[in-house]
Amino acid sequence: MIKILIADDHQLVRVGIRRLLEDEKDFKVIGEAADGKEAVELAKKLNPDVILMDVAMPGMDGMEATKRLVKKRKDPAKVVILTMHADEHYAARLLRMGASGYVVKDAAPAELAEAIRTVNDGKRFVSATLREALALRVVDGLGDEPMDLLTDREFQVLGRLASGATNREIAAELNVSVKTIDAHRLNLLAKLGLRNNAELTKFAMRHGVVQV
Repeated sequence: MIKILIADDHQLVRVGIRRLLEDEKDFKVIGEAADGKEAVELAKKLNPDVILMDVAMPGMDGMEATKRLVKKRKDPAKVVILTMHADEHYAARLLRMGASGYVVKDAAPAELAEAIRTVNDGKRFVSATLREALALRVVDGLGDEPMDLLTDREFQVLGRLASGATNREIAAELNVSVKTIDAHRLNLLAKLGLRNNAELTKFAMRHGVVQV
């Protein structure tokens, strides 16, 4: 049996995913988490084979949770990102960060099942809708788009700022100082050639970092 932990802030989504997965004879859902912090805690306690992780969650988001889960030197968690962000920027960053798979929420149920089994076997999996875009990024090379200039932490801060979080709130979520967040904000403005948070928000929406 493949033991699975589901992390998503919407209860109805968790219930739907659980019912879907329990139709598969080799799957067993052993826990549910409503945010990234709970996902990290439950992963340590339950030791799942695969974690299905949403990205946009309150408090600690899926990106930060994934970063912490895969940092374990011995037997790191196998994380499959399950998200509405059908965007190669998110996929590329989370896969580089250590996620084993990336599946968009409008994928067919069979694709999610395939992703879980593939990742459990120690391989990588990416939704079919994103494979071509990711392949082209490799062929064309990175660094041609403004988004590629950002570090993973700057990318996280951009998403939170665009969602309306304050520097203090972001600092608390990421466990860093307010000065550090302000420094990231200034770096974002400089790298992207923007003037203020309003322009950062427009940029983030235009590039799919936050949903319009």
